[in-house]
This record gives sequence, structure tokens and C-alpha cells, in this order.
Amino acid sequence: MIVGRDGFIISQLRLNYTCEMEKAMYAAHGVGYETYGRKHKVRMKIEKVRQQDYLQSQRMIADLDRRVHA
Repeated sequence: MIVGRDGFIISQLRLNYTCEMEKAMYAAHGVGYETYGRKHKVRMKIEKVRQQDYLQSQRMIADLDRRVHA
């Protein structure tokens, strides 16, 4: 547990991951799970990108569904 400048408690994530997952994290985001688990700003940046990718994929699926059923 780490106490930040503002008195907020920052806890590190305890992640279980494989070598393949580590390689994929580096390939997709340029950081490893150790950094992802330790640095909140890095984690939030990665999760924001993941959220945007998810929303984009949902829009694409909805668009394809409309085209197929039109």
C-alpha cells in the first residue's frame, strides 16, 4: 500500500499473468503487467483505450447487424 501526496491510499494490483499475456500487453500497449499493476495513470490510460476499442467494436457489430437484417 502506498499513500499518495493527497493522502489517498494507492494499492498495487496483484495480477496473475502468463508469458503470452505479458507479450500481448507489451505489443498492444508498450508496458508490462508489472507497470500496469503499479502505476495508476498507466492503468487508466490503457483502460480508456480498451473502452474505446470495445465501443467501436460494438458499433461495428450493430452496423453489420443492421445491414444483414435490412
